[in-house]
Amino acid sequence: MNTSIVGRHITLTDDLKAHIESTIETFKKYNLDIISVNAILSQEHKHGKKVVSFEYVLNIANIDTVVVKQKDKDLHNAIDIATDRVCKILRRHSDKIKAHDATKLTEVAIQEEEDSIAKELELLDEEILPIKLQSYKPIAIEEALNELKADGGVFKVFYDLDDNLRVLYKMKDGVHYGLY
Repeated sequence: MNTSIVGRHITLTDDLKAHIESTIETFKKYNLDIISVNAILSQEHKHGKKVVSFEYVLNIANIDTVVVKQKDKDLHNAIDIATDRVCKILRRHSDKIKAHDATKLTEVAIQEEEDSIAKELELLDEEILPIKLQSYKPIAIEEALNELKADGGVFKVFYDLDDNLRVLYKMKDGVHYGLY
């Protein structure tokens, strides 16, 4: 982070520079990519009164330039008030960035739907039992028909002698068989 402190019509003392640098160090706690901070002090005479003006110009990556200007009779009050205003702005930007990482309501709804589907599948696990195929070797269609009749089953899945996956099934009339 580049910092510069400029005094217009004001002499900058070491104590004043140290105070401004310590306030600039507080900006680091917001973990934003601050490229540069310019602190500008100026003194004006309006209507016979001395008015001190303090200005922060912050360049932050991916965010517009932040400019905060504060006028006061006392220079230290102007610095403190401007610092508080900048901290408030930086905190808001930091909170916006953190809020994007939060869980969205749509994600919560999707998760609830997935949980309900998983519960339904667990109930079906008790009804559906996986069965391994008995034979992976190719057999003739007539042999598969004889095995299906002997089992008294409804269908038989097998590989024929040409290495095609086939399904032999009993039709609704209970007499005829179909081959897929």
